[in-house]
Amino acid sequence: MTDSKRRKGLMAASALLGGVLVLTACSGGDDKSSGSGENSQSQADAAAARKSSQADIRITPKDGSDSASINNSAAVTVSKGSLTGVTMTTADGKAVPGTLSADKTSWKPDAQLERSTTYKVAAEAKDSAGLVAHENATFTTVSPANSFIGTFTPEDGSTVGVGMPVSINFDKQITDKAAVQKGVTVTSSSGQEVACHWFSTQRMDCRPETYWKENSTVTLKLALDGVEGASGVYGVQQKTVTFHIGRNQISYVDAKTKEMKVTEDGKTVKTIPISAGSPEHTTYEGIMVMSEKYKQTRMNGTTVGFTDNDGKAEYDIKDVPHAIRLTSSGTFLHGNYWGAKSVFGSVNTSHGCVGLSDTKGANDTTTPAYWMYTHSIVGDVVVVSHTGDKTVAPDNGLNGWNMSWAEWKAGSAV
Repeated sequence: MTDSKRRKGLMAASALLGGVLVLTACSGGDDKSSGSGENSQSQADAAAARKSSQADIRITPKDGSDSASINNSAAVTVSKGSLTGVTMTTADGKAVPGTLSADKTSWKPDAQLERSTTYKVAAEAKDSAGLVAHENATFTTVSPANSFIGTFTPEDGSTVGVGMPVSINFDKQITDKAAVQKGVTVTSSSGQEVACHWFSTQRMDCRPETYWKENSTVTLKLALDGVEGASGVYGVQQKTVTFHIGRNQISYVDAKTKEMKVTEDGKTVKTIPISAGSPEHTTYEGIMVMSEKYKQTRMNGTTVGFTDNDGKAEYDIKDVPHAIRLTSSGTFLHGNYWGAKSVFGSVNTSHGCVGLSDTKGANDTTTPAYWMYTHSIVGDVVVVSHTGDKTVAPDNGLNGWNMSWAEWKAGSAV
């Protein structure tokens, strides 16, 4: 082969090899193959997504909660879809009734939950494409040992006298009084300022500076759900209570004159002869609020320490008529049928109560005790004087009116 032919052959081979190299370097063969794989995966993901519901169900309390609130805590909500079914049951299978919202995006139980109870929730929802989603949760509500409630007076919807304070007794020791007090609000339609006073770690009373305005309405709001009253102890109450203040009735008992003057809106409407505590068993002085009424009740001396040397009750009367409680320690305004009619208005003979003439059986409508009983309501005020005894303790019954306004407000935690 001549040199010129060899050069031409090498050039042709080089050109052919160069063409192969160019084709190899610039070809989209491998990249194109990789791109097809990615597109296929995207298409697969999209297909899978179309088979999975977009509805997003949320259940509260969250699964596994062990100290859930019993008030307004349980709920099921959904976004990007509509709820098609919700069931809530206790651990033993008892169904909990609930209500689905009109737009089918939320569900709540109809009533307050029980404490220390495990609940199971199962929810189902559909998205706009009709694809179904499911969600489940199990939670346990707060236990009695780790929660507190307040027993309050007066009752919702009641009509009471002008002296009735709001009194709340908690079933646990409250160490964070400020936190609890901030969860309690008392207001009056009269616009009177109301302050609260702690008598102990378990009792808080609230009242205005002077008696409630007659014919006003008082509202008590308890927002204690979730409030930590003591370490690891939470409130469970969330409610509003209203009560009405009736006419202004205040009665004045004078142990010296042995009379009781009953006033209404500042005017004397009745004067009644009474028999207060004897010199050996004097009646407390001060402002007292009627807290309970009994048409008939038993009074036994052993319950208040009146016993003889043998430990037997100095008295045990099983049918005391028209009894109205004035202190928690046992002071009553009550009817007396066993005493001579002549003692009323002339001699103090009781063991510390204020007695009014009455008839056995509590059905004689002509007696002073019957009149007083039927013309009194819980919350009416009785002011006792000239007995020779000490002023009743403010926490002995509902008798915080025996504290000055400054003393009362000093007992607030906020």
